[in-house]
Amino acid sequence: MPGAKTGRVSNVRKHMTNVSEQEAILIEPYCGSLVDLLVEPDEREALLARAAQLPRLQLTPRSICDLELLATGAFSPLKSFLGQADYQRVVAEMRLADGTLFPIPLTLPVAPEAGLHLDAEVALADQQNNLLAVMRVEELYEWDRDSEAEQVYGTRDTRHPLAAEMHSWGKYNLSGELRVLSLPRYYDFRALRLTPREVRRRLISLGHANVVAFQTRNPLHRAHEELTARAAQAIGGTLLLHPVVGLTKPGDIDHYTRVRSYRVLAERYYDRRHMLLALLPLAMRMAGPREALWHALIRRNFGANHLIVGRDHASPGRDSQDRPFYGPYDAQELLAKHAAELGVRPMPFSELVYLSEEDRYEESSRIAAGTPTASLSGTEVREQYLQRGRALPAWFTRPEVASILAEAHPPRHQQGFCLWFTGLSGAGKSTTADILSIMMLEHGRQVTVLDGDVVRTHLSKGLGFDKEDRDINIRRIGYVASEIVRHGGGVICATVSPYRATRNECRALVGVERFIEVYVDTPLEVCEERDAKGMYALAREGKIKNFTGIDDPYEPPHNPEIAIDTIQFTAEENAERIIAYLITQGFILPSSP
Repeated sequence: MPGAKTGRVSNVRKHMTNVSEQEAILIEPYCGSLVDLLVEPDEREALLARAAQLPRLQLTPRSICDLELLATGAFSPLKSFLGQADYQRVVAEMRLADGTLFPIPLTLPVAPEAGLHLDAEVALADQQNNLLAVMRVEELYEWDRDSEAEQVYGTRDTRHPLAAEMHSWGKYNLSGELRVLSLPRYYDFRALRLTPREVRRRLISLGHANVVAFQTRNPLHRAHEELTARAAQAIGGTLLLHPVVGLTKPGDIDHYTRVRSYRVLAERYYDRRHMLLALLPLAMRMAGPREALWHALIRRNFGANHLIVGRDHASPGRDSQDRPFYGPYDAQELLAKHAAELGVRPMPFSELVYLSEEDRYEESSRIAAGTPTASLSGTEVREQYLQRGRALPAWFTRPEVASILAEAHPPRHQQGFCLWFTGLSGAGKSTTADILSIMMLEHGRQVTVLDGDVVRTHLSKGLGFDKEDRDINIRRIGYVASEIVRHGGGVICATVSPYRATRNECRALVGVERFIEVYVDTPLEVCEERDAKGMYALAREGKIKNFTGIDDPYEPPHNPEIAIDTIQFTAEENAERIIAYLITQGFILPSSP
């Protein structure tokens, strides 16, 4: 017995030595160590009691994600939201004030009415008012929305989801020492929600020094599975499958569906000796090249020294002129330029196609001309298969993944959509919307109509007509519409909604592919002639202030899905045209003859 006991101790010591050796091999965190902002257990109760008496700032979902990753060290070396000196240099040069490479400005915007004061403490809470942290306010500074949009995201075009969202942010940024009481509460996939320290421990236990991370916000199909497995094999190490489950591109497949598919692949198809699945609660900025650097920095803190980067990495899609926001290889090029400084090497990959006669995948550049191949684009997957209720082919995706996606994607005519009517008062929005809602019943779709005047009477009662209150009103309508769409319903919003940026916020909230902007293009003079209530006349006389088209601007859409003319065509004809569009897009079925 003593000999056996000694043997066990010896084995434990041997294991600890091996782990220590592996820790030395695994790449160290960015700038040398992981930040940890969580208070010690013996301090927590006293800080909680004090926090309960402090002014409370309720964080947005984006700021909650940011706070969590600050707290656990994913954004190391940052220990707080950016102060002014750091912020200005990150925006202009992608560097902190001390010169450290950091590509994305991580800020906490607040409104002036938050009532915060320097050197005072404020409690930070989640959307349900649960306490998360205490901040000592060290800096409160103004920031320039347009400057940040142009320098960081390369555009002020509000078709970029973050450029649109920034219009709703407060005009000041808040910074100061953070003491984190608890991380946000999750009730889904808890075994996969691993901090940087936990991921590093798991990677060490797998025993490979090289780690390649795969950033994803989409389901994984056979081609992705193949390229990630090849990447791990190429470096002789571990694949860190690290999907984002915070905020992604508006309209993306929900993370519940995606993670179910990742988990199936991890359990049944990957070599678990060379693969780790963990979730990342990141609030993406869709910043293309800069975001690729950020993703690499974050993954280094989780233990990766390689990052797979494909075409259009972290791209928000196309702008209001139907042009891509970034070049397809901009992200690869910028990461390659800074790879040595970051300590993370990009692993670019080319398109993989299926060789029909050989039942395998290969890089398109290595295939001889005339070889039979098969491939499906994302658009084809959505439009030819998921939206039509057709099963995805086995060569394209695993049957378990196909089944999960089918459950989450009913045919297009059973999915939600939003028709957003915009135009001047008196343009004909409500008239057309009312006719359209009746016509849709013939096609088996009952829709909710959110009329601007009715919403003002109920949902937005008490709001005024200055820009701030108008934006609040439109965002409320957008939120309600997004919930209707999310649950598979159709909704028609008929409201002036004069500001382009706020409409695009609503587009992002609903989801780009389910938001149909209908511009009721009626000239101002015609609207004035139709004005039975005399509102325009009162505005001309100065008796009504902030009236759209008179003393407040109307910003017409750049590229609406539909533009209707209420002078040359009747409301019924315009409604018929919209019906035809919805049939073409698959949102409603043709009526039976």
